[in-house]
Amino acid sequence: MKQAVSSYVFLLQRLHVGHLDALVASGAQTIEIFAARHHFDYTDRGGVKEIASWFRSNDVRATLHQPIFDANTGEWSRHHQPALNLIDVEKSRRINAMDEVKRALEAAEQIPFESIVLNLGTSNDTWSERTLDLSLTAIEHIKAFAHPLGVKTLVETSPHEVATPDHLLEILRVGHFDTVGVCLDTGHMNLPGRGGVEAAFAILGDRVKEVHLNDNHGEKDEHCWPGEGTIDWKLVTAGIAAITNPPVCVLEIAYEPELTSAEVTKLATKAFATLNK
Repeated sequence: MKQAVSSYVFLLQRLHVGHLDALVASGAQTIEIFAARHHFDYTDRGGVKEIASWFRSNDVRATLHQPIFDANTGEWSRHHQPALNLIDVEKSRRINAMDEVKRALEAAEQIPFESIVLNLGTSNDTWSERTLDLSLTAIEHIKAFAHPLGVKTLVETSPHEVATPDHLLEILRVGHFDTVGVCLDTGHMNLPGRGGVEAAFAILGDRVKEVHLNDNHGEKDEHCWPGEGTIDWKLVTAGIAAITNPPVCVLEIAYEPELTSAEVTKLATKAFATLNK
């Protein structure tokens, strides 16, 4: 298993190299940086340079999760809902989302991001010819921007109609996106009507290039540590083992203000040990 951790676990805080050190101490070989300006301000050249310097000094790989929060909403809190939607019905909001993702991707000029994870749609979007067309356009634009920077494009399974495993494969097939991979989120696949993690692995197969590892109790997207919810992790590890080219497996865990960096290290170390058994 290619072990990775998302900085999402520190989302309430400004990302700094001490956080990165804590994640590496858990055994992470890759760190996925969650692009949110209050956390990782990709428009701050000095801040980006500091993070880039850390990656150059450490044998650790980097990936990027697209921004989903609007930087213009003012003071951020955990109660904010995702506001950036690449397939929004309103053209102006689609353009705003696209521009923000591109701003985040510009950090790849300094930080060696290997891939970016995209979210297509929100809970308000349904599967239709229109959302298919908008998804094709979004992927094409981001892919064209990311490729010269050496960044691969991935699309994530989500708990709504547009980004089910079947629909993501349809998007990739229609768009002839042979080089675009899928990020399978275990928590999303454990929610009502999503079919479960075993079915998701069976449908997506070798298109899975990254896995977001998080648990829940089958009712809402909680992003718990593996083993704290109802997911059968034997099915997850079996699904990962069946993929020809082992995917990057990212612990994407909810941010808790009371957790210290040292406690995150211990919990992530324990999670990797359990998953590797």
